Amino acid sequence: MICYNCGCRLTEHDFCTGCGVDVSGYKKIMYMSNRLYNDGLEKAAVRDLSGAIVSLKQSLKFNKNNIDARNLLGLVYFETGEAISALGQWVISKNLRPNKNIADDYIDMLQSNQTRLDSLNQTIKKYNQALLYCYQDSQDLAVIQLKKVLSDNPKYVRAHQLLALLYMNGEEWEKAQKELQKCNQIDRGSTTTLRYLKEVENMLMPEEVARNLPKKKNAEQVVRYQSGNETIIQPVNVKESKGASTLLNVGLGVIIGIAIACFLILPGRIQSVKADINKELRVVSEQSDAKTATIDELEQKVQKLTEENTTLTEAVAAYEGAGGNSTITDGLMMAVEVYLENPEDIETIASYLETVETEEGQEEDSEEKSEAFVALYDKLVELLGDRLVKYYYDAGYENYRAEQYEVAIPSLRRAYQYDNTKVEALFYLGNSYHRSGDDTQAKEIFAEVIDNFPDTEFATRAETAMAETLRINQGKKERYTKENTFKCVLFLFAKISEGKEQSCRHGRRFQGDR
Repeated sequence: MICYNCGCRLTEHDFCTGCGVDVSGYKKIMYMSNRLYNDGLEKAAVRDLSGAIVSLKQSLKFNKNNIDARNLLGLVYFETGEAISALGQWVISKNLRPNKNIADDYIDMLQSNQTRLDSLNQTIKKYNQALLYCYQDSQDLAVIQLKKVLSDNPKYVRAHQLLALLYMNGEEWEKAQKELQKCNQIDRGSTTTLRYLKEVENMLMPEEVARNLPKKKNAEQVVRYQSGNETIIQPVNVKESKGASTLLNVGLGVIIGIAIACFLILPGRIQSVKADINKELRVVSEQSDAKTATIDELEQKVQKLTEENTTLTEAVAAYEGAGGNSTITDGLMMAVEVYLENPEDIETIASYLETVETEEGQEEDSEEKSEAFVALYDKLVELLGDRLVKYYYDAGYENYRAEQYEVAIPSLRRAYQYDNTKVEALFYLGNSYHRSGDDTQAKEIFAEVIDNFPDTEFATRAETAMAETLRINQGKKERYTKENTFKCVLFLFAKISEGKEQSCRHGRRFQGDR
């Protein structure tokens, strides 16, 4: 330990041998800081990371120059997914001790992998975006965003806890339990995780909780007292039998004995007949079970063969056209032929290439095609990629301007598939879904624009459009509630006027919506 005044090494005395200053209080502060550091180290060793963070922060309050405590705090932060907080602690540590500091290795570990560092930064942004979705009551989008965060940073405890909380709000208790168990594996001392986990377990096992309560109650219904050197334990409700009750019990025993004797002297022939009948029943039952097992086995074989036949039939039908030839191969060959004769006829080439695609606009499974087919298709797309993108985007945007949104959607989707950097195609695709009434698809497309193109004008427009979608949906819900309320009142008034007692469906629906 070094003197704070002159830098001389301190001895067991309460004063510095170099400058003579009183260091008794200073020693106590240093000892307390080191003690809290050791406590944090022990908690970190048993994965009580929350407790370790508390102890290490207290240690730094006593001695901010405790380099070991600060470096360990950074490691604990990094283990819980708080990479930015960890980097901050290591930078402070390096500034306090520029030389011979293990924090240099930790910082180099992060800065040497720029991709990893950028990914960690993006997780913070995505986590904040998930919080914003929660404030906007868009829990489905928040769940999607948190899953992206955890795919990039699986140890991010706060993201696991928030995702579990969303699952609990949606009454998906098993999913919430899995997320909380992951949190517990990372940090066993988090009180938040333990509190959430207790609530989930109570919801998953309500019968066991209720079943354990009477046992505890019954266990306490005893009286304990001391008799000499012995402890007597006696139930509360037990009473000593008296003479009258003893005679009654003896009489009941005699009657029961007589009844048993009467049953024992019944003819044995009845028992033998019953035994023969039971034997015949067992034989018949065994034969029936064998036949049933054979029938079940044959039915399973028939079902399996039927399924295989259906699968093969569908595969052949998908591969072959109406005339028995491959429409996929024919479409590609026709597209190549048109390209060789007239490369500028992009409309006809595009129409033939559409036959090579599935209904979703994705290329068919490459396992079903030859290497030559795939190579030819890729080469043709490489030559015509830019023109195909322009053709589909112009067609989609023209239909979008003409308010023909259902027609615009497939063209805009193909334009973005051929060029996944064309943000305008993706944005107008989302707007087409929105204006056609499909808000679910619209929100997913807008979220993709925000995630993949965060610093563009279209990302800002997508955020505005998403907010407008949420506001419109809220307005619809309020109008629906008011209309149902008015209908309910009119219906009840009519029924009361007629003197009939009937249920009001609109009333029950309105009450349920509330």
